[in-house]
Amino acid sequence: VQLQASGGGLVQAGDSLRLSCAASGRTFSSYTMAWFRQAPGKEREFVATIPWTGAIILYSDSVKGRFTISRDNAKNTVYLQMNSLQAEDTAVYYCAVRDARDGGIWRTVKSYDYWGQGTLVTVSS
Repeated sequence: VQLQASGGGLVQAGDSLRLSCAASGRTFSSYTMAWFRQAPGKEREFVATIPWTGAIILYSDSVKGRFTISRDNAKNTVYLQMNSLQAEDTAVYYCAVRDARDGGIWRTVKSYDYWGQGTLVTVSS
């Protein structure tokens, strides 16, 4: 199982970026997917999660209203649209998949079983 994250880069405050994470090796259309991030010197933190139905979506308070998570089950891909980026959003962003067909939403690192390699987002102020 591999998760390949892409779309990171260097942007200015107020800009937008769209991250993608493509899963291969298995079909994850029935599983919860999520994005986390880790800033230098800090612990990995939850950003957003979406179950396979897309019916319930959870965001961290710090990104709510600016970021949008979505998924394309046919492409085994999850996306993170990031608008109004701020310097505090600078981090390595990781996608993750929970290996359980429970349809729930989870915000802890230990709830997820597979992780991508991360893509760096740098926002200059």
